[in-house]
Amino acid sequence: MIALVVAGEELRALMARFPAGVAVVAVDLDGRRAGLTVASLVSLSLEPPLVGVAIRRDAALHELLRETRLFAVSLLAAGQEHLAQHFARGVPPIALWEGIPVRDPQAPGPPELEGAVGWLRCRTTAEHETGDHTFFVGEVEHLETGPAQSPLVFHGQSYLAL
Repeated sequence: MIALVVAGEELRALMARFPAGVAVVAVDLDGRRAGLTVASLVSLSLEPPLVGVAIRRDAALHELLRETRLFAVSLLAAGQEHLAQHFARGVPPIALWEGIPVRDPQAPGPPELEGAVGWLRCRTTAEHETGDHTFFVGEVEHLETGPAQSPLVFHGQSYLAL
């Protein structure tokens, strides 16, 4: 039997050839907000409605999500590349939300980005350590379809519209 050793960069290069939807996962814990762009969001179950998302353990959002257990997902639309890039950067959470259009800024709970394809509000039901990430399973407690029709996807290290 031949053992194959796969390096992380090889995996990244191959996965770059496979398109993925782009979303921003957001939390709010006692006024401390964090958001993170992800391309790992997956639908896991319809009954009960479950989604999963992988978050790097060194991301600012990670520990806040573990504490609050509540998160919002904004499914980004074509034309929202600037938001995907903004939340993919490693900026301090304090300035992360300045000038960012959110739905109902006064509403309690995690923020949702304006103009998305749709939104999910979830409660974490399980966590699984997976390499340098934690895979969070969330039960969808509320969802809403947004005004946008065309989603934003990530392919070949670029954001594209469908």
